[in-house]
Amino acid sequence: MAIANLHETLLTYTMRKNALAVEISEFQSQKTLAAYQQADSNSIKAQDEEEIRQFYRALYDENEDYQGKYKDYTQIPDFEEEMDKIAAKYNDQLAEITAWETALDAQITTDSAELEEVNAYMESIKSMLSSNIQEDFNYGLNG
Repeated sequence: MAIANLHETLLTYTMRKNALAVEISEFQSQKTLAAYQQADSNSIKAQDEEEIRQFYRALYDENEDYQGKYKDYTQIPDFEEEMDKIAAKYNDQLAEITAWETALDAQITTDSAELEEVNAYMESIKSMLSSNIQEDFNYGLNG
């Protein structure tokens, strides 16, 4: 009877171990997606910034008044404001993605710790199961 209970407990822990492995895998997939979204957002941000630079560079090159007043296109009054708007827009997105990645890392760490605990319990149960089987076998020989 003890062997059956230990075996059932071992099966329960095996199911939990498998469930944790699946969860960790899913969280790692989500983390990969978050990294992709972060890279995509950075790429779009750089593209938007380059468009602003090209616009103001062309404006500066075409306007002799600007060339007399300013050293280069970056000194045109609205340039910095436009760049700040883009930075603010994408910084919020990147902050959200970073928070998501942090939450995923925390969940992966929690699940990994639980998985290690389950593995330790399983080893203990396997040891008890082996010991009980050996005792039953020896009892049959000595009885």
